[in-house]
Amino acid sequence: MLSRNILLGVNVDHCATLRQARYREEERGAGLQIEPDPVFFAQLAEQAGADGITMHLREDRRHIQEADVRRARAVIATRLNLEMACSQEMSAFALDLMPEAVCLVPENRQEVTTEGGLDVVHQRQRIEQTTQTLKAAGIEVSLFIDPDPLAIETAAAVGAPVVELHTGAFANAFHGDDCEKEFQRLLKGAEMAHAAGLIVNMGHGINYQNIRLIRTVPHLNELNIGHTIVSRALYSGITEAVREMKALMVCDSGRSIG
Repeated sequence: MLSRNILLGVNVDHCATLRQARYREEERGAGLQIEPDPVFFAQLAEQAGADGITMHLREDRRHIQEADVRRARAVIATRLNLEMACSQEMSAFALDLMPEAVCLVPENRQEVTTEGGLDVVHQRQRIEQTTQTLKAAGIEVSLFIDPDPLAIETAAAVGAPVVELHTGAFANAFHGDDCEKEFQRLLKGAEMAHAAGLIVNMGHGINYQNIRLIRTVPHLNELNIGHTIVSRALYSGITEAVREMKALMVCDSGRSIG
């Protein structure tokens, strides 16, 4: 099997989660003793080889703050991928910010992190309108969806150039009996999306173990990975954490879970 260069987008949300645990009531942004700074963390990730930076500006601002995204837009050297809800408020923010890419994701205020894909079928009109508005401004639009045929068909129909297939069910099943079933869903989803002319990204729950299987999925353009890299950085530093993940992402052999 030939090597494939899969891009790595580093999600820095949980660096901000750590900051907010201590400095939730402080002035938004970085400076003085307020740490860790997710923007500086993002710059270090870039220096270590990250191909892009992902930030999710949630409506409840639980981790990343508006000031973080604006500072990142000004200083990062690769590309900024803004994860956001499909709402008028967030669309207006994206159009003002003008990141290279936007990924529309579902939001549930009770969840710790995004669980499940966007319901593109039942929210089609709103998602299509948002997609077309952002595309017209020159922003690349991705839809975060489950690897289900109807969701993929709808994503293509509303004009999204990119889908990010939700890998959470696979990650949760990785050490269990349903691992192969969930992996097959991802394989079929990637094939279907590619056949529909969509760029295929993946994200959620990817770590230093299951990456060895994820990287063998065909047509992969980019993986967005956050929690595991932030966690590994606590042990080895962000530079080593990113470099190790990049090395594991190179697909030059057959399937292997080990």
